[in-house]
Amino acid sequence: MSGPGANRATNGPGSPEDAALVQDCLRGAPGAWDRFVDRFAGLFHHVVDRTCSQRRLALSAVDRDDVIAEILVEVLKENAAVLRGFAGRSSLATYLAVIARRTAVRMLSQADAHVVRVDLPTAGAAVVDRHADHRRSDREEIEGLMGCLEPDEARLIRLHHLEARSYGEISRLTGLPLGSIGPALSRARQKMRDVGHSSDTPPAAGLGPRAAG
Repeated sequence: MSGPGANRATNGPGSPEDAALVQDCLRGAPGAWDRFVDRFAGLFHHVVDRTCSQRRLALSAVDRDDVIAEILVEVLKENAAVLRGFAGRSSLATYLAVIARRTAVRMLSQADAHVVRVDLPTAGAAVVDRHADHRRSDREEIEGLMGCLEPDEARLIRLHHLEARSYGEISRLTGLPLGSIGPALSRARQKMRDVGHSSDTPPAAGLGPRAAG
């Protein structure tokens, strides 16, 4: 596998470094999750970009961050079942690339109506206007749903989804570790989706990958 961070993340099958990192993450060793994110963020970035390319989709940097965040949540959910399932028969990078691609395909399939296909004609002003209308509508709905969040969660949603701040910018503004921002955003988005569902209102498209541009 080639691409940003891909070579850096790759070790031989069942390498001691892989096993040690997995065990450190599972027992909650200080700094282990940050090391995991630092080591594999480039790999996840590559997998998302490659998946988009294969599906002829274009994502903004903010939307790419959202998909990567969902990959990290997938790794952590159900008591880190993905990490517990790593048996060392392949490198950790190869194992995680499969998980990442599966998650990216699912996310992009769910959001297919809200992302831009690269081969669409660019001359259709009506298409551009429709996306602008969607973004305005999504913004209003997101601001309405933010009332269900704790102040820190609402700030994260505002910075990322309404101000289009990158994870790096959010980390600098809030002091949160870079590796914690994606999962925190995912939890906040899920709260907002739950409120939207309970009120029979479809969740805002802006709470997932949005139109690039």
